[in-house]
Amino acid sequence: MRRLTTLLAASTFALLTLLGVASPAAAVTRDQKLSVLSSWTQTSASSYNSWNSARLNKSAWSAYGFDWSTDYCSSSPDNPLGFTFNLSCHRHDFGYRNHKAMGIFTSANKDRVDSAFYADLKRVCATYNSVVNPACYSLAWTYYQAVKVFGTVAAVSQADLDRAAKLKSDAERRAGLR
Repeated sequence: MRRLTTLLAASTFALLTLLGVASPAAAVTRDQKLSVLSSWTQTSASSYNSWNSARLNKSAWSAYGFDWSTDYCSSSPDNPLGFTFNLSCHRHDFGYRNHKAMGIFTSANKDRVDSAFYADLKRVCATYNSVVNPACYSLAWTYYQAVKVFGTVAAVSQADLDRAAKLKSDAERRAGLR
């Protein structure tokens, strides 16, 4: 028993010594950061889910130096007519800000981030009742067109919102929900 205790103590000491003198984790390379940024700005649900998981645990990704700041949907509603677009807008901001910070905000990267934004919005819309999701899809298309053309959803007008609100209200009335 004494031999086992001595062996465990020696092993523990060796491990602690090794950890204590080991060099700190290597800095994240530009290529590693680009790879993660690219993987988090694709159109797939898995890309969105990976980004969102990281967003909820930013400290685990601190070595990458990502810019997580957001103004959500700029001056357009974050959750128009109750449709939850805020996280889609957040990921869109993440894509734009980090591609710009790395000096790689090319038209191809902008198009991919914009397409991911639209895919995210459509996934949001798919979660709503079939009676009201046409209004959601209409707003998703409007938000997407705003970022595609202007680079911001701030270009969504009150008329766009009113048109979707009427579409939603009419659908709810026809379905007997109002």
